[in-house]
Amino acid sequence: MLVVEAIDTRPIVVEGGWVRYATPRGRWVLGVAVLGSAIAFLEATVTNVALPTIARDLGTGVSGLQWVLNGYLLTLAALILLGGSLGDRYGRRRLFIVGVVWFTLASAACAAAPTVEVLIAARVVQGIGGALLTPASLAIIESTFHPNDRGRAIGAWSALTGIGAAAGPLLGGYLIDGVSWRAIFLINLPLGALVVLAASRRIPETRDPTVHGRIDIAGSLLAALGLGALTFALIQGSAGLAPAAVVAAAVGGALALSAFVDVERRAESPMLPLSIFSSRQFTVANVLTFVVYGALGGVFFLLVAVLQTSLGYTPLAAGAASLPITALMLALSSRAGGWAQRTGPRKPLTLGPLLIAAGMLLMSRIGPGDTYLGTILPAVIVFGLGLSATVAPITATALAAADARQSGVASGVNNAVSRTAQLAAVAVLPVVAGISGADFQRPGALADGFQIAMYVTAATAIAGAGIAWTMISDDVLERAAVPEGEADEHRTYCAVAGTPLRERRDEAPPPAPEHAEPEPVAASGR
Repeated sequence: MLVVEAIDTRPIVVEGGWVRYATPRGRWVLGVAVLGSAIAFLEATVTNVALPTIARDLGTGVSGLQWVLNGYLLTLAALILLGGSLGDRYGRRRLFIVGVVWFTLASAACAAAPTVEVLIAARVVQGIGGALLTPASLAIIESTFHPNDRGRAIGAWSALTGIGAAAGPLLGGYLIDGVSWRAIFLINLPLGALVVLAASRRIPETRDPTVHGRIDIAGSLLAALGLGALTFALIQGSAGLAPAAVVAAAVGGALALSAFVDVERRAESPMLPLSIFSSRQFTVANVLTFVVYGALGGVFFLLVAVLQTSLGYTPLAAGAASLPITALMLALSSRAGGWAQRTGPRKPLTLGPLLIAAGMLLMSRIGPGDTYLGTILPAVIVFGLGLSATVAPITATALAAADARQSGVASGVNNAVSRTAQLAAVAVLPVVAGISGADFQRPGALADGFQIAMYVTAATAIAGAGIAWTMISDDVLERAAVPEGEADEHRTYCAVAGTPLRERRDEAPPPAPEHAEPEPVAASGR
């Protein structure tokens, strides 16, 4: 078995050579990692198209639907940092497989839910599985591929998983029309089984042997408690909860998050080493991620609902309306990653959010009686162009700005930030836009609220463009690459430049491979 070991800030020594992008082994690693993470990303968007049907079938209003989405996002955002840390400690492939199994079993529970309360509980459990598999998937790419192939691999990962997320509404609409909303969860069972089988045979194990100490349980609980309390205050406050209870929940959530930061500062082995934020570019990249993904969360939450409720689309037609986004992601995301690698990420990360904002302003015109070709198609095309220009560069920038030795933690931070942003959007936007009660079943009220929501998300995306233009450095990706000849000769990769997370120590070289691999790993120059 190929073992990629990272010893503090010393070069990462690879036994047997790096995995190269254009090789059979590279395609297997990328394909399995993409399919596993795509299951989680797909579930985050496929559920949106089912919301009107779930509301009718289970008899719930806007607050119940918010919890169906945010129950999943809550545990995903709160525990994804722990998932990345566990991957670094016990092996990214191992945690990836555990996460897929957990996610698949929870999906079966979602499909069988008799009430909205049971569905919400199952979604909370499903988020735990997502928190294990998602950071492990991207960390496998980051720690396994050759440094000079890594930008392309991350671009392909971003494109293909983004396509999975964008295809969610179409697949969901097909399953809802043809079977039931419960089928959107059952589809994960065969997919999960396939991923587990392939990962156990084709994915190399990678880990950080310097991780030691106790698992940060206190930090995990405080993060979940803080995010949960704040989400409860936002959602239930708009649903008519007593003001005193709302204030108590909000204050309790803020105190829990403050305690989380204190625990992480003092812990021997924190799941979130705060020193990782000493890299200014890593911090800025994650601020940008929060702003942009918060804006995206509003679109994915409301667009397919307004198409069904206000324009009379079937679930399948509403899902098919977003097909141009999928096509653009397929065609352009990997190229955007290459563009950012060649010229620096500042331009694509400025242009992308501006195009996203333009698409949202076009979406604000959508209302009852509008045609697809005249109103909806131009909006989704512009939005898709912006999304394609943004996803790969923002992911690559966040990972390149952190120390490669803790790629699992860096991936976990970036994923946690994006999911927390989406969670906040689902909780806050209905309040700001005046969507409440049974508005998901009232065409006029939902259309009016959707227009306000698109104005708000467009302004948020424009703010993201401003952050990218003024604060993102163009050389952050250049520092992540090494000269081809030098990498080939020594088969090493120096960690990304930046402040070390731990002091450098003289350690013994990494151990020999754990198992023999039936086929050699392609190395540059061999």
